[in-house]
Amino acid sequence: MLVTLIPLFDENLNIGAYSLFVQKQNYFLNPSLLGSGQFDGAARVEGLEVIQSMGIETLSSDSEVFVSLNNMSVFSDLAEQCDAPHERLVLLIDPSVKPVPMYIERLKELKIQGYKLAIRKLQVAEFEAYREILKLTDYVFLNHKKIDISKARIYFNKLYPHIKLCAVGVENQEEFAALKSSGGYQLYEGNFYRIPVNRDDHTVSPLKVNYIELLNIVNNNNFELTKAADIIGRDTALTISLLKMVNRMAINSEITSIRHAAAMLGQRELKKWITTAVMGELCADKPNEITRLSLLRAKFAENLAGAFSMAGQASELFLMGLFSVLDVILDKPMEEALSMVKVSRQIREVLVEGKGELYKVYSFITQYENANWQEVSRQMILENIEMPVLYDAYIQTLVWYRKLTLGR
Repeated sequence: MLVTLIPLFDENLNIGAYSLFVQKQNYFLNPSLLGSGQFDGAARVEGLEVIQSMGIETLSSDSEVFVSLNNMSVFSDLAEQCDAPHERLVLLIDPSVKPVPMYIERLKELKIQGYKLAIRKLQVAEFEAYREILKLTDYVFLNHKKIDISKARIYFNKLYPHIKLCAVGVENQEEFAALKSSGGYQLYEGNFYRIPVNRDDHTVSPLKVNYIELLNIVNNNNFELTKAADIIGRDTALTISLLKMVNRMAINSEITSIRHAAAMLGQRELKKWITTAVMGELCADKPNEITRLSLLRAKFAENLAGAFSMAGQASELFLMGLFSVLDVILDKPMEEALSMVKVSRQIREVLVEGKGELYKVYSFITQYENANWQEVSRQMILENIEMPVLYDAYIQTLVWYRKLTLGR
């Protein structure tokens, strides 16, 4: 099945939760699914199957995960399908779950079992009809472009003060700032966090210049270990991270210097570690999700190399994904941001011009992370990618990221 996670942020750009989007079939091989959203009519909840098979910690270390239910699956035995802690799961319904006694009673049962509830796609005209369901609901998703939040805030504060309001479709930083200043929403969903704030006069901090210099060194085919080690030594965070990793690998050896630690890793492993660790440090003043997005794109692109008949370019695809948010990290247009790092012409073509041999992988990944299943399905057919191959590539990416962050 197709699986992706979409983040929900609080006003400080901390992760508040993730929405788990799942599609079990290929839209183009099954046209009847086009109007059915994320469900194929079965009573089982695909999202819970994913959580059960992977473990909720792989998807999210401590945040809640929103899982969609339809008017059939809401009656299924959720605990039998997934044994994750109920308080970590938010059951997301839509208006297919009607405000009639059988649904209201079922939602009450789920609340007693410890689940939280959320509802999306509810129109303003339906608020009163859904009064009994809203009493049970913890989160309401609202299209901020179609609602007057000042009136909505008064309405919800008066009748449902326990409900958290979530703004969906927040497309840029200006929208986010305006919504935040309105004081009505608690969570925000949309592309805004990965849209750069381009400032012509923005000066890159000396620390980030140091990290970029390190990236440029290791992206040379035969870089000098000692030169890389000396730059690592300028940064306390990188030094501690490197020593921790090497100490785990060499329990019976005493590390005498940064150069010694670099030599023990060797050129290949040092390059791999530097590339991922430095990106994390570059993103230190950005939302944590930027680091996650960068690394997930990188690994997912690498994992898809074989599926796109590009196995020999796996390393380049990794770097393409990694640098795909460099404009956000440096607050500069992508062309200017990439001029600071040594990347291949192919990567520059993709990220600046939106073309080139690698672009189809980049396009596929960005459609996938937005749960644009119709376009993903179309590209799968064009590239002859089977569902299990794609699923494994994404799951392995999440597992890799989980291990990477635990190891830091």
